[in-house]
Amino acid sequence: MHPSSLPSEAHVWLLAGAEDAAASQLDGLASLLHEEERTRAARYLRAVDRARSIVTRALLRLTLSRYAPVAPDAWRFVTNRYGRPELAEVPRSAAGLRFNVSHTEGLIAIAVARDRDIGVDVEYIERRLTHDIAGRFFSPAEVHDLRQQPAEAQPRVFFDYWTLKESYIKARGMGLALPLEDFSFHLRPDGPPTISFAPALDDDPARWQFAQGWPSEHHRLAVAIERRGEDLPVHIASLPLEHVAR
Repeated sequence: MHPSSLPSEAHVWLLAGAEDAAASQLDGLASLLHEEERTRAARYLRAVDRARSIVTRALLRLTLSRYAPVAPDAWRFVTNRYGRPELAEVPRSAAGLRFNVSHTEGLIAIAVARDRDIGVDVEYIERRLTHDIAGRFFSPAEVHDLRQQPAEAQPRVFFDYWTLKESYIKARGMGLALPLEDFSFHLRPDGPPTISFAPALDDDPARWQFAQGWPSEHHRLAVAIERRGEDLPVHIASLPLEHVAR
């Protein structure tokens, strides 16, 4: 997977084991961050959360520098009104570069495209679901389909829907300002998922491409990509921590 293949592809870079980074590795990665990012990481009470925050922000910077001749510590970010991070002071070489970030226990994902909005979500599927999240946040059609699944399949199908819904609202850049019950995903065994919208939600199903993956047996991943002509191939690659934190 080579960065020069953008904009004809979408890329997802994965890194496992951020929580296991040694103190010396974290010090090196933290040196790439701005003071505000280091301060934010320091607010976490648990060491594993501090490590994941530092590695995630450093990985984002290192990943973006694969696509433009910008030093990792030189990237500047802003957040939109809904909290999504975006590039600020974009150099000409990075024009149109879009990214999205997701992290969960044991895995970080950075998705990159050019001239198309993109969203990614990754979830650790072994975590306990202590209340009816689907009933609160899924559309009626999604809840119905989930409840029709065999009991042993329902946890995995839940994460099919959850990661897809997260990837879509992140690609839109609006987060939970979008009512989750107003759009429905349709899982297809013979093809990628599709989406439909309630009349109150102003969007076009043909505007979006979706892809899913299993980065590990414990992690479900979904990517949402804005369509502008043909669908993009989605390439997923894993990076070892030693490669990033050298």
